[in-house]
This record gives sequence, structure tokens and C-alpha cells, in this order.
Amino acid sequence: MTPEERRLVGIAWQLDRLRWVPSSVLDEIVRRDGLCFWAYCDGEPPGLVGVDTPDRELASRFCAGCPVPDECLELELRTAGEETVGVWGAMPDEDRRALYPHWLRRGERAGGPRR
Repeated sequence: MTPEERRLVGIAWQLDRLRWVPSSVLDEIVRRDGLCFWAYCDGEPPGLVGVDTPDRELASRFCAGCPVPDECLELELRTAGEETVGVWGAMPDEDRRALYPHWLRRGERAGGPRR
């Protein structure tokens, strides 16, 4: 297993604590406590595609200080799956697409992933 695969497996394992939280509850938590919902409620968030800064670093900056990145990530994996776009849970879409199969292998969840 590569170091990147180990990192993704670790993230998928970390999300297991949210396995049986209903999607509606995750949605409520993310909308209520997610920093992006407060910081950018009056306009568009800053662009996250940069020439000089990798998307992973931009995603980390975008979500810095957010109290609910795991809940956000779990909700996005359940609702968008492999079709994920943008930044959710402090991860850019490319990283979430790579995480998705590892997350699926962790087993069934409340609300299940979209297939």
C-alpha cells in the first residue's frame, strides 16, 4: 500500500464514527456549524483553483478552523459519491474521488451512499 493509500484508508476509518448518524442530522450540523455557511453566506467563496498553490493546500485554507470537517466530508461522500465537486471536509474533489472507494469498503452507513 502506498503512503497516499494509507492516508486515505486512515481518513475512511476516521469517518466510521459517523457511520450511523442519519444524513439529515449531518446536513443540519454542517449547515449550522460549518464555517463556509457563515463566512460566505452573502457571496461566493474565493476561487480555489490556483496556479501557484496546489488544490489540497487551498482546500485546507478554505476549511481552516471549521469545527465540522468530518461531518461535512461524510455527508458529501454519501450524497455525491464519485461525482463530488468543489471543496468539502477540507478536501478537494480529486482527493475525495480517490477516498470514495476506500470509504465504500468500510461498509454500510445510515442513508447509504448514492450508487
